[in-house]
Amino acid sequence: MDTSSELVHSLLPVFMVSALGASMTAVGVVEGIAESTALIVKVFSGAISDRLGKRKLLTVIGYGVAALTKPLFPIAGSVGVVFAARFVDRIGKGIRGAPRDALVSEIAPAEIRGAAIGLRQSLDTVGAFLGPTLAMLGMWWLANDVRSVLWIAVVPGILSVLVLVIGVHEPPSNKHGERRTVVRMRDLAQVGRGYWRVVAIGGMLSLARFRAAFLLLRAAELGVATMFVPLVMVVMNIVYSMGAYPAGMASDRMSRTTIMKIGIALLVAADVVLGLTAGIWTLMLGVSLWGLHLALTQGQLTAMIADTTPTELRGSAYGMFHLVSGVMLLVASVAAGMLWDGFGASVMFGVGAVLAATTLLMPGK
Repeated sequence: MDTSSELVHSLLPVFMVSALGASMTAVGVVEGIAESTALIVKVFSGAISDRLGKRKLLTVIGYGVAALTKPLFPIAGSVGVVFAARFVDRIGKGIRGAPRDALVSEIAPAEIRGAAIGLRQSLDTVGAFLGPTLAMLGMWWLANDVRSVLWIAVVPGILSVLVLVIGVHEPPSNKHGERRTVVRMRDLAQVGRGYWRVVAIGGMLSLARFRAAFLLLRAAELGVATMFVPLVMVVMNIVYSMGAYPAGMASDRMSRTTIMKIGIALLVAADVVLGLTAGIWTLMLGVSLWGLHLALTQGQLTAMIADTTPTELRGSAYGMFHLVSGVMLLVASVAAGMLWDGFGASVMFGVGAVLAATTLLMPGK
Protein backbone atom coordinates (compact mmCIF):
# COMPACT_ATOMS: atom_id res chain seq x y z
CA MET A 1 0.00 0.00 0.00
CA ASP A 2 2.86 2.37 0.65
CA THR A 3 4.13 1.78 -2.88
CA SER A 4 0.69 2.79 -4.13
CA SER A 5 0.20 5.74 -1.79
CA GLU A 6 3.67 7.22 -2.15
CA LEU A 7 3.51 6.99 -5.94
CA VAL A 8 0.46 9.24 -5.70
CA HIS A 9 1.86 11.50 -2.97
CA SER A 10 5.16 12.08 -4.77
CA LEU A 11 3.36 13.64 -7.75
CA LEU A 12 0.23 15.08 -6.16
CA PRO A 13 1.54 18.38 -4.68
CA VAL A 14 3.17 19.46 -7.95
CA PHE A 15 0.10 18.22 -9.89
CA MET A 16 -2.16 20.33 -7.66
CA VAL A 17 -0.05 23.46 -8.07
CA SER A 18 0.86 23.17 -11.75
CA ALA A 19 -2.18 21.45 -13.28
CA LEU A 20 -5.00 22.44 -10.93
CA GLY A 21 -3.75 25.90 -9.93
CA ALA A 22 -3.67 25.33 -6.17
CA SER A 23 -1.79 27.70 -3.80
CA MET A 24 0.69 26.54 -1.16
CA THR A 25 -1.96 27.23 1.49
CA ALA A 26 -4.44 25.03 -0.39
CA VAL A 27 -1.86 22.24 -0.53
CA GLY A 28 -1.31 22.64 3.20
CA VAL A 29 -5.05 22.49 3.91
CA VAL A 30 -5.56 19.36 1.78
CA GLU A 31 -2.52 17.60 3.23
CA GLY A 32 -3.23 18.70 6.78
CA ILE A 33 -6.88 17.69 6.83
CA ALA A 34 -6.18 14.40 5.04
CA GLU A 35 -3.35 13.29 7.31
CA SER A 36 -4.91 14.53 10.54
CA THR A 37 -8.11 12.69 9.60
CA ALA A 38 -6.11 9.47 9.41
CA LEU A 39 -4.65 10.06 12.86
CA ILE A 40 -7.96 11.07 14.45
CA VAL A 41 -9.87 8.07 13.04
CA LYS A 42 -7.31 5.83 14.75
CA VAL A 43 -8.89 6.79 18.08
CA PHE A 44 -12.08 4.96 17.17
CA SER A 45 -10.53 2.03 15.32
CA GLY A 46 -8.12 1.40 18.18
CA ALA A 47 -10.90 1.43 20.79
CA ILE A 48 -13.12 -0.81 18.62
CA SER A 49 -10.29 -3.31 18.15
CA ASP A 50 -9.85 -3.40 21.94
CA ARG A 51 -13.58 -4.07 22.32
CA LEU A 52 -13.70 -6.84 19.70
CA GLY A 53 -10.33 -8.37 20.45
CA LYS A 54 -9.91 -8.69 16.66
CA ARG A 55 -7.26 -6.55 15.02
CA LYS A 56 -7.13 -8.04 11.52
CA LEU A 57 -10.74 -7.31 10.51
CA LEU A 58 -10.36 -3.55 10.92
CA THR A 59 -6.94 -3.66 9.29
CA VAL A 60 -8.39 -5.34 6.19
CA ILE A 61 -11.24 -2.81 6.02
CA GLY A 62 -8.78 0.08 6.27
CA TYR A 63 -6.50 -1.17 3.52
CA GLY A 64 -9.51 -2.01 1.35
CA VAL A 65 -10.97 1.51 1.59
CA ALA A 66 -7.58 3.00 0.67
CA ALA A 67 -7.26 0.74 -2.36
CA LEU A 68 -10.70 1.79 -3.64
CA THR A 69 -9.75 5.49 -3.65
CA LYS A 70 -6.70 5.15 -5.90
CA PRO A 71 -8.59 5.47 -9.24
CA LEU A 72 -10.00 8.84 -8.13
CA PHE A 73 -6.66 10.66 -8.35
CA PRO A 74 -6.00 10.26 -12.09
CA ILE A 75 -9.56 11.34 -12.99
CA ALA A 76 -9.55 14.40 -10.69
CA GLY A 77 -10.40 17.65 -12.48
CA SER A 78 -10.29 19.97 -9.48
CA VAL A 79 -8.70 20.42 -6.08
CA GLY A 80 -12.04 19.42 -4.55
CA VAL A 81 -11.92 15.95 -6.09
CA VAL A 82 -8.32 15.52 -4.93
CA PHE A 83 -9.36 16.58 -1.45
CA ALA A 84 -12.24 14.09 -1.38
CA ALA A 85 -10.00 11.25 -2.58
CA ARG A 86 -7.25 12.11 -0.06
CA PHE A 87 -9.84 12.41 2.71
CA VAL A 88 -11.36 8.96 2.10
CA ASP A 89 -7.95 7.40 1.51
CA ARG A 90 -6.76 8.70 4.88
CA ILE A 91 -9.93 7.45 6.59
CA GLY A 92 -8.82 4.03 5.40
CA LYS A 93 -5.38 4.63 6.83
CA GLY A 94 -6.94 5.73 10.10
CA ILE A 95 -9.10 2.61 10.33
CA ARG A 96 -6.12 0.29 9.90
CA GLY A 97 -3.40 2.18 11.78
CA ALA A 98 -4.01 1.53 15.48
CA PRO A 99 -5.22 -2.10 15.06
CA ARG A 100 -2.18 -2.85 12.88
CA ASP A 101 0.24 -1.33 15.41
CA ALA A 102 -1.44 -3.24 18.22
CA LEU A 103 -1.35 -6.44 16.14
CA VAL A 104 2.40 -6.12 15.61
CA SER A 105 3.08 -5.33 19.27
CA GLU A 106 1.01 -8.35 20.39
CA ILE A 107 2.68 -10.79 17.99
CA ALA A 108 6.23 -9.68 18.89
CA PRO A 109 7.84 -10.90 22.15
CA ALA A 110 8.46 -8.00 24.54
CA GLU A 111 12.24 -8.45 24.52
CA ILE A 112 12.47 -7.79 20.76
CA ARG A 113 9.47 -5.48 20.41
CA GLY A 114 11.59 -2.50 19.36
CA ALA A 115 13.33 -4.55 16.66
CA ALA A 116 10.03 -5.97 15.39
CA ILE A 117 8.39 -2.56 15.16
CA GLY A 118 11.54 -1.16 13.55
CA LEU A 119 11.53 -3.97 10.97
CA ARG A 120 7.87 -3.32 10.12
CA GLN A 121 8.64 0.38 9.82
CA SER A 122 11.64 -0.37 7.62
CA LEU A 123 9.72 -2.68 5.28
CA ASP A 124 6.86 -0.19 5.19
CA THR A 125 9.35 2.41 4.05
CA VAL A 126 10.66 0.16 1.28
CA GLY A 127 7.29 0.73 -0.35
CA ALA A 128 7.64 4.42 0.32
CA PHE A 129 10.67 4.68 -1.95
CA LEU A 130 9.47 2.11 -4.49
CA GLY A 131 6.41 4.30 -5.09
CA PRO A 132 8.32 7.46 -6.05
CA THR A 133 10.74 5.35 -8.10
CA LEU A 134 7.81 3.98 -10.09
CA ALA A 135 6.51 7.53 -10.41
CA MET A 136 9.78 8.70 -11.99
CA LEU A 137 9.94 5.72 -14.33
CA GLY A 138 6.30 6.25 -15.28
CA MET A 139 6.87 9.93 -15.98
CA TRP A 140 9.79 9.01 -18.26
CA TRP A 141 7.93 6.18 -20.02
CA LEU A 142 4.65 8.11 -20.41
CA ALA A 143 6.19 11.45 -21.44
CA ASN A 144 5.35 13.36 -18.23
CA ASP A 145 1.64 12.47 -18.38
CA VAL A 146 0.88 12.69 -14.66
CA ARG A 147 -2.66 11.37 -14.92
CA SER A 148 -1.56 8.21 -16.73
CA VAL A 149 1.19 7.60 -14.18
CA LEU A 150 -1.29 7.90 -11.31
CA TRP A 151 -3.21 4.92 -12.73
CA ILE A 152 -0.20 2.72 -11.95
CA ALA A 153 -0.94 3.17 -8.23
CA VAL A 154 -4.13 1.10 -8.51
CA VAL A 155 -2.26 -2.20 -8.96
CA PRO A 156 -0.09 -2.34 -5.80
CA GLY A 157 -3.03 -1.02 -3.78
CA ILE A 158 -5.13 -4.06 -4.72
CA LEU A 159 -2.22 -6.47 -4.23
CA SER A 160 -1.62 -5.20 -0.70
CA VAL A 161 -5.16 -6.13 0.34
CA LEU A 162 -4.74 -9.64 -1.09
CA VAL A 163 -1.47 -10.12 0.81
CA LEU A 164 -3.10 -9.03 4.05
CA VAL A 165 -6.16 -11.26 3.64
CA ILE A 166 -4.15 -14.35 2.72
CA GLY A 167 -0.89 -14.00 4.63
CA VAL A 168 -1.56 -12.22 7.95
CA HIS A 169 -3.09 -14.00 10.96
CA GLU A 170 -4.37 -12.94 14.36
CA PRO A 171 -2.18 -13.86 17.34
CA PRO A 172 -3.41 -16.94 19.27
CA SER A 173 -5.15 -14.87 21.97
CA ASN A 174 -7.30 -13.13 19.32
CA LYS A 175 -8.09 -16.00 16.99
CA HIS A 176 -11.56 -16.68 18.31
CA GLY A 177 -12.53 -13.01 18.49
CA GLU A 178 -13.23 -12.99 22.22
CA ARG A 179 -14.99 -9.80 23.21
CA ARG A 180 -13.12 -7.86 25.86
CA THR A 181 -14.38 -5.59 28.57
CA VAL A 182 -15.66 -2.32 27.16
CA VAL A 183 -12.80 0.17 27.13
CA ARG A 184 -13.59 3.81 27.84
CA MET A 185 -11.19 6.57 26.90
CA ARG A 186 -11.12 7.77 30.50
CA ASP A 187 -9.59 4.42 31.44
CA LEU A 188 -6.41 5.73 29.82
CA ALA A 189 -6.00 7.98 32.86
CA GLN A 190 -4.90 4.84 34.69
CA VAL A 191 -1.89 4.14 32.48
CA GLY A 192 0.38 6.65 34.19
CA ARG A 193 2.52 9.65 33.39
CA GLY A 194 4.91 7.73 31.14
CA TYR A 195 2.24 7.24 28.49
CA TRP A 196 1.05 10.85 28.55
CA ARG A 197 4.64 12.01 28.24
CA VAL A 198 4.91 10.01 25.00
CA VAL A 199 1.63 11.57 23.78
CA ALA A 200 2.97 15.07 24.53
CA ILE A 201 6.24 14.43 22.68
CA GLY A 202 4.41 12.95 19.69
CA GLY A 203 2.04 15.92 19.53
CA MET A 204 4.87 18.43 19.70
CA LEU A 205 6.79 16.59 16.97
CA SER A 206 3.72 16.63 14.73
CA LEU A 207 3.48 20.38 15.22
CA ALA A 208 7.16 20.76 14.26
CA ARG A 209 7.11 18.31 11.36
CA PHE A 210 4.76 19.37 8.58
CA ARG A 211 3.91 17.14 5.64
CA ALA A 212 6.57 15.87 3.22
CA ALA A 213 4.58 17.55 0.42
CA PHE A 214 6.52 20.72 1.26
CA LEU A 215 9.81 18.92 0.64
CA LEU A 216 8.57 18.12 -2.87
CA LEU A 217 7.49 21.70 -3.44
CA ARG A 218 10.85 22.93 -2.17
CA ALA A 219 12.56 20.76 -4.81
CA ALA A 220 10.30 22.17 -7.53
CA GLU A 221 11.01 25.72 -6.33
CA LEU A 222 14.75 25.06 -6.65
CA GLY A 223 14.32 24.06 -10.28
CA VAL A 224 14.09 20.26 -10.13
CA ALA A 225 12.17 18.99 -13.18
CA THR A 226 8.74 17.51 -12.44
CA MET A 227 9.93 14.09 -13.64
CA PHE A 228 12.62 14.04 -10.96
CA VAL A 229 10.74 15.64 -8.05
CA PRO A 230 9.77 12.16 -6.69
CA LEU A 231 13.52 11.56 -6.18
CA VAL A 232 13.09 13.57 -2.97
CA MET A 233 10.83 10.84 -1.57
CA VAL A 234 13.11 8.09 -2.86
CA VAL A 235 16.15 9.53 -1.05
CA MET A 236 14.21 10.27 2.15
CA ASN A 237 12.65 6.83 2.34
CA ILE A 238 15.84 4.94 1.50
CA VAL A 239 17.49 6.62 4.47
CA TYR A 240 14.36 6.04 6.59
CA SER A 241 14.21 2.37 5.63
CA MET A 242 17.90 1.73 6.26
CA GLY A 243 17.79 3.41 9.66
CA ALA A 244 14.50 2.19 11.17
CA TYR A 245 15.46 -1.42 11.91
CA PRO A 246 18.90 -0.67 13.42
CA ALA A 247 17.28 2.08 15.53
CA GLY A 248 14.67 -0.40 16.73
CA MET A 249 17.31 -2.97 17.67
CA ALA A 250 19.35 -0.31 19.47
CA SER A 251 16.31 0.78 21.46
CA ASP A 252 15.98 -2.75 22.89
CA ARG A 253 19.47 -2.33 24.40
CA MET A 254 19.57 1.33 25.42
CA SER A 255 17.24 4.18 26.32
CA ARG A 256 14.54 4.85 23.76
CA THR A 257 14.46 8.44 25.01
CA THR A 258 18.11 8.95 24.06
CA ILE A 259 17.47 7.72 20.52
CA MET A 260 14.40 9.97 20.32
CA LYS A 261 16.43 13.03 21.28
CA ILE A 262 19.06 12.27 18.64
CA GLY A 263 16.26 11.97 16.07
CA ILE A 264 14.71 15.29 17.09
CA ALA A 265 18.11 17.01 16.84
CA LEU A 266 18.39 15.65 13.30
CA LEU A 267 15.01 17.25 12.47
CA VAL A 268 16.35 20.61 13.64
CA ALA A 269 19.39 20.16 11.39
CA ALA A 270 17.19 19.11 8.44
CA ASP A 271 15.01 22.22 8.78
CA VAL A 272 18.05 24.49 8.89
CA VAL A 273 19.59 22.91 5.78
CA LEU A 274 16.32 22.92 3.84
CA GLY A 275 15.62 26.52 4.77
CA LEU A 276 19.04 27.79 3.71
CA THR A 277 19.71 25.59 0.67
CA ALA A 278 20.00 27.05 -2.79
CA GLY A 279 21.17 23.93 -4.62
CA ILE A 280 20.23 20.33 -5.30
CA TRP A 281 23.00 18.66 -3.30
CA THR A 282 22.26 20.54 -0.09
CA LEU A 283 18.56 19.89 -0.71
CA MET A 284 19.28 16.16 -0.75
CA LEU A 285 21.36 16.50 2.42
CA GLY A 286 18.40 18.08 4.16
CA VAL A 287 16.04 15.42 2.82
CA SER A 288 18.43 12.68 4.03
CA LEU A 289 18.56 14.20 7.52
CA TRP A 290 14.74 14.34 7.48
CA GLY A 291 14.59 10.61 6.64
CA LEU A 292 17.12 9.75 9.35
CA HIS A 293 15.14 11.68 11.94
CA LEU A 294 12.03 9.67 11.00
CA ALA A 295 13.98 6.42 11.40
CA LEU A 296 15.06 7.39 14.91
CA THR A 297 11.72 8.73 16.16
CA GLN A 298 8.69 6.99 14.64
CA GLY A 299 9.42 3.44 15.76
CA GLN A 300 10.50 4.68 19.18
CA LEU A 301 7.18 6.40 19.78
CA THR A 302 5.29 3.24 18.79
CA ALA A 303 7.43 1.07 21.07
CA MET A 304 7.22 3.54 23.97
CA ILE A 305 3.42 3.42 23.86
CA ALA A 306 3.51 -0.39 23.98
CA ASP A 307 5.98 -0.18 26.89
CA THR A 308 3.72 2.09 28.94
CA THR A 309 0.26 0.56 28.36
CA PRO A 310 -1.42 -2.78 29.18
CA THR A 311 -2.51 -5.03 26.30
CA GLU A 312 -6.24 -4.50 26.88
CA LEU A 313 -5.88 -0.74 26.48
CA ARG A 314 -3.25 -0.69 23.76
CA GLY A 315 -5.51 -0.04 20.78
CA SER A 316 -7.15 2.87 22.60
CA ALA A 317 -3.76 4.14 23.72
CA TYR A 318 -2.50 4.25 20.14
CA GLY A 319 -5.75 5.91 19.13
CA MET A 320 -5.44 8.71 21.68
CA PHE A 321 -1.82 9.24 20.70
CA HIS A 322 -2.84 9.63 17.06
CA LEU A 323 -5.72 11.96 17.96
CA VAL A 324 -3.35 14.43 19.60
CA SER A 325 -0.82 14.06 16.78
CA GLY A 326 -3.57 14.52 14.17
CA VAL A 327 -4.81 17.80 15.61
CA MET A 328 -1.23 19.10 15.78
CA LEU A 329 -0.49 17.94 12.23
CA LEU A 330 -3.53 19.78 10.88
CA VAL A 331 -2.41 23.00 12.55
CA ALA A 332 1.17 22.49 11.33
CA SER A 333 0.28 21.82 7.69
CA VAL A 334 -2.11 24.75 7.32
CA ALA A 335 0.32 27.08 9.11
CA ALA A 336 3.20 25.85 6.95
CA GLY A 337 1.31 26.66 3.74
CA MET A 338 0.40 30.11 5.03
CA LEU A 339 3.97 30.82 6.12
CA TRP A 340 5.28 29.79 2.69
CA ASP A 341 2.71 31.92 0.85
CA GLY A 342 3.33 34.89 3.15
CA PHE A 343 7.05 34.80 3.89
CA GLY A 344 8.68 32.09 1.78
CA ALA A 345 10.06 28.60 2.31
CA SER A 346 13.05 29.68 4.43
CA VAL A 347 10.83 31.18 7.14
CA MET A 348 8.59 28.11 7.14
CA PHE A 349 11.52 25.74 7.68
CA GLY A 350 12.99 28.10 10.27
CA VAL A 351 9.80 28.00 12.34
CA GLY A 352 9.87 24.19 12.09
CA ALA A 353 13.44 24.15 13.43
CA VAL A 354 12.47 26.30 16.43
CA LEU A 355 9.51 24.06 17.28
CA ALA A 356 11.62 20.90 16.97
CA ALA A 357 14.30 22.42 19.21
CA THR A 358 11.60 23.21 21.77
CA THR A 359 10.65 19.50 21.81
CA LEU A 360 14.21 18.69 22.90
CA LEU A 361 13.64 20.73 26.05
CA MET A 362 10.72 18.56 27.17
CA PRO A 363 11.54 16.62 30.35
CA GLY A 364 12.90 13.09 30.15
CA LYS A 365 11.93 10.09 32.19
